[in-house]
Amino acid sequence: MIKKVLPFFIFLVFSTLVFAQENESEAVTQVAVKSQKIKVFPNPATNVVNILGLKNSENSNILISDVYGNVVLHHQWRIKNNALNIPISTLEPGIYVVSIHSKEQKLQTKFYKK
Repeated sequence: MIKKVLPFFIFLVFSTLVFAQENESEAVTQVAVKSQKIKVFPNPATNVVNILGLKNSENSNILISDVYGNVVLHHQWRIKNNALNIPISTLEPGIYVVSIHSKEQKLQTKFYKK
């Protein structure tokens, strides 16, 4: 009986921890995004993802990571007109995280590539 219950218990604890971590990181992202009123569109995207509501910056580091944390795109861009258009046609379909780091701002948001 214990041999049958133990794997289920381990699975239950692990899945609860993963769920808690996902919700915690999502909440942080939402707070950061909501405080700056960032808009990401289209979502899902195919060729270009647009991000509006950014602070203008001469030199911003833009990182796009897959769900495993692997950086799939790293580029330095100038943000002007409070917007950024990122070409994503070379990315595989999936969920990605965009990280924007500059003197003016640091934020992360998610998008889905079709």
